[in-house]
Amino acid sequence: MNSSNWIGRNVSRLLPAASSKQKDADAQDIRAQAASKSGAEDAPKDSPAARSIPVRLEATLRQEGEALSPRLLRRALQELQAIIDPRVSEVEGGRRAMDVAAWYADAPLAQRRDLWLLMSEIFVADAQKTREAQAKFAAAVGTPDEAVAEVHYRRATVSPRRRLLQRFSVYPEGVRFLVDLRAEMLPFLKADKRLMALDVELEYMFSTWFDVGFLDLRRISWDSPASLIEKLIQYEAVHDIKSWADVKNRLDSDRRCYGFFHPRLPGIPLIFVEVALVGEMAASIEPLLDEHAAASDLDKATTAIFYSISNTQPGLRGVSFGDSLIKRVVETLKDEFPRLKVFATLSPIPGLRSWLGKNAAGLLDQLADKERTALSQAIGADPLTPGGFLDAIESPLELPEKSPLRRMLLQCAAHYLGQGLKDGKPLDAVARFHLGNGARVERLNWAADPSPKGLKQSYGLMVNYLYDLKRLDKHRALLAQGKVPVSTLIQDLYI
Repeated sequence: MNSSNWIGRNVSRLLPAASSKQKDADAQDIRAQAASKSGAEDAPKDSPAARSIPVRLEATLRQEGEALSPRLLRRALQELQAIIDPRVSEVEGGRRAMDVAAWYADAPLAQRRDLWLLMSEIFVADAQKTREAQAKFAAAVGTPDEAVAEVHYRRATVSPRRRLLQRFSVYPEGVRFLVDLRAEMLPFLKADKRLMALDVELEYMFSTWFDVGFLDLRRISWDSPASLIEKLIQYEAVHDIKSWADVKNRLDSDRRCYGFFHPRLPGIPLIFVEVALVGEMAASIEPLLDEHAAASDLDKATTAIFYSISNTQPGLRGVSFGDSLIKRVVETLKDEFPRLKVFATLSPIPGLRSWLGKNAAGLLDQLADKERTALSQAIGADPLTPGGFLDAIESPLELPEKSPLRRMLLQCAAHYLGQGLKDGKPLDAVARFHLGNGARVERLNWAADPSPKGLKQSYGLMVNYLYDLKRLDKHRALLAQGKVPVSTLIQDLYI
């Protein structure tokens, strides 16, 4: 019996995994993961064992809170080292990796975390060799030996962890395994910095494996396999798909849906975008999602509205291919519909409400006396307070068109999108994406998303980002200078 079979058959049997404390710990971790998937930022509350992996490997007894005993931890390390044994072929190393992956699939979450820590803490570059190579490189700078010294230095800094992960990718299902492993690990990074080395290594490798040059752009239509359409329903992250009639509407003749696919994850779009072909820039999401609305006349369509973009794989966080997706889709649409002249989004503003709750006081202080008086009269309270203002805009759909409260809310949103920056980047996540691609903030739309989600995120406001194909580079340059490109409509709303 080889070592891979041993760990697969015996680790779970030998561990005291049936204890109530261990079950409670696993349950807490699973709940924390579920919270993370729903958008929570907090890491699990329970901290991992305080002892480092090197210390645990030298120990005799397992301490409370540690999943694998020192003996089983050493055995697991041997399994991982066997994968990159220089005496075995890449194929054999890949087979051994898949044996470990099979064990991992059945292992409790706490044991999986120990495997992550083994990969992160043990499989590191040789510090002594790295220092020596760095010294030789520094000494060779400006000499004929500089290039060779640089190569030796780069090789010295490559950790055996990278070779280990590469062996998992030998078989097609290995890439899927690694993507899922990282997705499962991400919620724990904040609480346990020891995992950062493994996370960064995975992100680096994924950025290479999932380079846009290896991705295939495909149109997803009503004639696509049912399994693929089900993926749209499962992964839609902006506007939930409520029924088959809903998804059919989004794939109708005046709609387009495109996704990027990778050969190692067949049948799963890594990211997809939904597009409506219409006659003018959309000001509300409801007509676009109306299942009973008649299809638009494609011969008269002049505008492509990107109204939903969804990433499907949390494990690929940090791997950027959204900008390339939009560019490729724009090129494809222009070829199919030469009449299209306007390419814009109808986007949510997910961070607006929480930001305004923290910054209302500062914004109100910037108002002129006349504007403050008008707001006080609209609220029916003097003096004007941040709490009073926030309470008054809690039901935005009931505010009249001429209401000073409505005007102020639009001004706040314009400030958030056009002037709210942190480290030179827009505060809003959706704004960072589109502005980073060269779009500009074009127009705010009142009551554009009256759904409970839309009201909760942004008081029902949505924004159009315009992709002016002749000015994308100019807009990116402005953003690099810390200036958000906006239209005059947005500028006119600045406080």
